[in-house]
Amino acid sequence: MSTGGTDGKIMLRRWLATFKPFRIFVVGIGFFSLCFLMTSLGGQFSAKRLGDAPFTIRTEVLGGVESRGVLRKISDMLEVILKRMDSLAKMDNTTAADTRRLDELSSAINKFQPAGLMDMIQTIAQNVSNMAVRVEQILQTSIMQGKAVRDGTSSQCDVPKDPRYPECPGKVDWMRARWTSDPCYAFYGVDGSDCSFLVYLSEVEWFCPPLAWRNHSSQASPQHVYQAKGTKRPAAFRTDLSMLLDQIGAGKESLSFMKRRIRRLAPQWATAANRLDAKLAHRWRDQKKILIHVGFLTEESGDVFSPKVLKGGPLGEMVQWADILATLHVLGHNLKISMSVKELQSFLGVPPGRGSCPLTGPLPFDLIYTDYHGLQQMKQHMGLSLKRHKCHIRVIDTFGTEPAYNHEEYATLHGYRTNWGYWNLNARQYMTMFPHTPDNSFMGFVSEELNDTEKRSIQQSKVSSMAVVYGKEASMWKGKEGFLQILHKYMEVHGTVYYETQRPPEVPAFVKNHGLLPQHELQQLLRKAKLFIGFGFPYEGPAPLEAIANGCVFLQPKFKPPHSSLNHEFFKGKPTSREVSSQHPYAEQYIGSPHVMTVDYNNSVEFDAAIREIIRTKVEPYLPYEYTCEGMLERVHAYIQQQDFCDPEPLFVPGNVSRQGSAGGVGGGLARPLFAPLPNSTALGWAPDVASPPAAWPPLSSLRLLVSQEGESCVEACRARGLVCEPAHFRFINNKEALRRLEVQCDVLDSEMNHVLPGFSVLRRECALQREPLLFSCAGQSPKYRRLCPCRDFRRGQVALCRDCL
Repeated sequence: MSTGGTDGKIMLRRWLATFKPFRIFVVGIGFFSLCFLMTSLGGQFSAKRLGDAPFTIRTEVLGGVESRGVLRKISDMLEVILKRMDSLAKMDNTTAADTRRLDELSSAINKFQPAGLMDMIQTIAQNVSNMAVRVEQILQTSIMQGKAVRDGTSSQCDVPKDPRYPECPGKVDWMRARWTSDPCYAFYGVDGSDCSFLVYLSEVEWFCPPLAWRNHSSQASPQHVYQAKGTKRPAAFRTDLSMLLDQIGAGKESLSFMKRRIRRLAPQWATAANRLDAKLAHRWRDQKKILIHVGFLTEESGDVFSPKVLKGGPLGEMVQWADILATLHVLGHNLKISMSVKELQSFLGVPPGRGSCPLTGPLPFDLIYTDYHGLQQMKQHMGLSLKRHKCHIRVIDTFGTEPAYNHEEYATLHGYRTNWGYWNLNARQYMTMFPHTPDNSFMGFVSEELNDTEKRSIQQSKVSSMAVVYGKEASMWKGKEGFLQILHKYMEVHGTVYYETQRPPEVPAFVKNHGLLPQHELQQLLRKAKLFIGFGFPYEGPAPLEAIANGCVFLQPKFKPPHSSLNHEFFKGKPTSREVSSQHPYAEQYIGSPHVMTVDYNNSVEFDAAIREIIRTKVEPYLPYEYTCEGMLERVHAYIQQQDFCDPEPLFVPGNVSRQGSAGGVGGGLARPLFAPLPNSTALGWAPDVASPPAAWPPLSSLRLLVSQEGESCVEACRARGLVCEPAHFRFINNKEALRRLEVQCDVLDSEMNHVLPGFSVLRRECALQREPLLFSCAGQSPKYRRLCPCRDFRRGQVALCRDCL
């Protein structure tokens, strides 16, 4: 060994002897002294299990009682480190590289000598983790190199040039230069040697071929690192929500709001569970392991919502998340709830670091419900694993994400790139608050359902000259005095505007302002009022449905022209081209008169007439089935049991479908068409004589194939015929047979990436099929093309499900 190496050994042994008295002090320090030290330092140290390597220390605030063993933990950890260093100090046959590393370590130890007790404690907190990593790396490198020399495997760490793994040499070069950029590499055993690079790249990331001298019996191949399929367990409906309330936790007003809502609706959830269980005839349902990560409420996302809960801030997202949590719990699934990035990392088993390394082993969840904030956090901390596991993710997305914005390459090339979207998910993995984007799945929320006695009581107590304004923030009232004066001529106007000390000047003097009301008091106010009037903002919130459910007429402004990302600041940057024709399009289109009136507020004559008509009209409380507890349970149950985005959908080839009476059975000609005319309809349906229809959900019996007009989307074309566009069925109509059965004349037939395909140009007699399944889009429209549209029927009061979907 060189002189430098000898000096390093001497320094290590000297440091061992110097540090042992301090270790005794650490173990023997009294509890009250310890509390004083922790208070002085303003934090606390905690460590991973001693068996873990490399060691990590993080600073966090814990309770005083938990501080008793803090320094003892550090002491135990240091004991392990000292043993490692002692092993190093006794090693022979050390290489030149080891000598240099020992010298570096000796230098670090020299710098480590503290002047006083407080400095000593602080220095430990700052440096012991890094030092432990260096010790571990030096020791592992020396052991691996010694083993390689003894076993004759050192030549086997040459970088392979295997045509099956063309990226391997480049990845090794990258690791040589950047392996210290993220602690996760050391977590997986990377120590700076080529052997460790090849082990990592062949067993963790699979860019290099497996090493012959490694034990591969316990390693999983990339295609088998998805969810482990254990024994299936049945999901049993739950009627007790106390366990869920405990899981949600506390400490934020947003969480308190969600828990109050769940408690208030608990009897309705229990009744709905029993009803749905009976409707499903107590059939088997698979229990799923589900992670719910509420990204927008994490401190890392800024959480601007929690501080505003009691100040008139938006509550729609919290309403929906509370109902999602209740739904998944009542359906009987195994839930883990995360409200912080730390919890997310813990539940997923993310390696420590900056997200450069993938997860190893199966994903511990069947499904993950999150939002766009959570999705970004998962990308940051899951790294490469997100792409592999993203089929399990469901994104709660209030306003929807259209396929053109979701496909990263297409969005970038064609001007659809925004701050959201571009995740390359199946568009049905996005779940909306209202069924406004059929390309997505409709998650929804619930409103409180009244029994017959409550409905009769409300109708008897209604005050026909009482109106409540939809607007909790004073800023919403600016510029509204004109039509409020007209309203005031006929009705007593009430508001629920938040204020602290003085009445907001934006609220006219004739308005009786109750201030921000608790939910149960707001319900009582709505049960008396005849009218609930919107100002045009907020868009698509839950409050209008609650008002209608309590017997109010909802009056809202009509937007001319419709609001969209092209002309309105609120929608700019959102991953949708949807045009919003009123404040609440769902109420306008799916509920309508007499419960909803949509008028031009700029037309005083029209507005005046609407008020007088509302006073004359008698309405009963009304709540669409899909917004009841049972409706939401039914819908989410169907999604969980039927939607699977992890198994790729096979390419549909019409010629491979068996048809009764065809000339040659399977693939034997096209004597019998796949699509047949429907009675009293211009649409085509799936032919009933298809012997073995392809497996699909929704089932193909619900398919209605029709053609749009130029410039008309499939959303509009289907709606005009009392149907809904079904994106899952695009793959069955994206073929020449569908064009032929629709009698489309095609001189040219191409295939390309375009979100308005499949479709055709009548003028040019050109037809085109879709080449990229992620771009199948109900929302797409073009003035040049008429589109092939896969519409379907739907259950009464449940637009998300077809008649045969349960």
